[in-house]
Amino acid sequence: MKLNCVVVDDSSIQRIIIAKLVNNHPNLHLIGDFSNAIEARSCMSVHNVDLIFLDIEMPVISGFDFLDGLKIKPQIIFITSKAEYAMKAFDYDATDYLQKPIAIDRFNASVRRAIDLYSLKKENKEEEGEHIFIKSNLKKLKIFTSKIKWIEAFGDYVRVVTEEDSNLVLSTMKSFENDLSKEKFIRVHKSYIINIDKVERFNSKFAEIGITKIPLSRNKKEDLVKALSFA
Repeated sequence: MKLNCVVVDDSSIQRIIIAKLVNNHPNLHLIGDFSNAIEARSCMSVHNVDLIFLDIEMPVISGFDFLDGLKIKPQIIFITSKAEYAMKAFDYDATDYLQKPIAIDRFNASVRRAIDLYSLKKENKEEEGEHIFIKSNLKKLKIFTSKIKWIEAFGDYVRVVTEEDSNLVLSTMKSFENDLSKEKFIRVHKSYIINIDKVERFNSKFAEIGITKIPLSRNKKEDLVKALSFA
């Protein structure tokens, strides 16, 4: 397991020190090191980052302001020369708080904590399973995506058919198409999205899920073949 990391510190010497520690650690992968929050934010818009080593006192945008502007917050290990920010740091659910100069044993202990938290969250997510929430009959329902067989346009509604039942949802096909994994679900017709794991047979006109024949648009058979080959 390797966590993707970035280092954000306005001190070039500190960045070099921390980057070296990251590069020497077998469970860390350095995506980049940055002197300011703007550059780091730009990197994180295109790269998946699991852990940030973050200085607090930086010009223009502080470490705290940087975090306030993030929609998705990775784990944070604050790195600073001052102890006075420790209480505020943990208001941000910091994984750890390291004071400069950084001892390698203390650094490794912080990384172990980050890895343990990452593993725990991953296990919980796998146990729970990927899911979506839908609103049907004024109730909010949790639907595991692995149990969805197909989604069908139904006037102003869509019908979500699962292994257990079906529910009408006031929504659009486009909305569901955006919410579901493109690796597991494919739009095969203007009125149908199917779970490719549930397809038992298909021909040029239909995909069969159990006894149900789902119509295929003329140009969708090739997309289905390609999707099934990677499933």
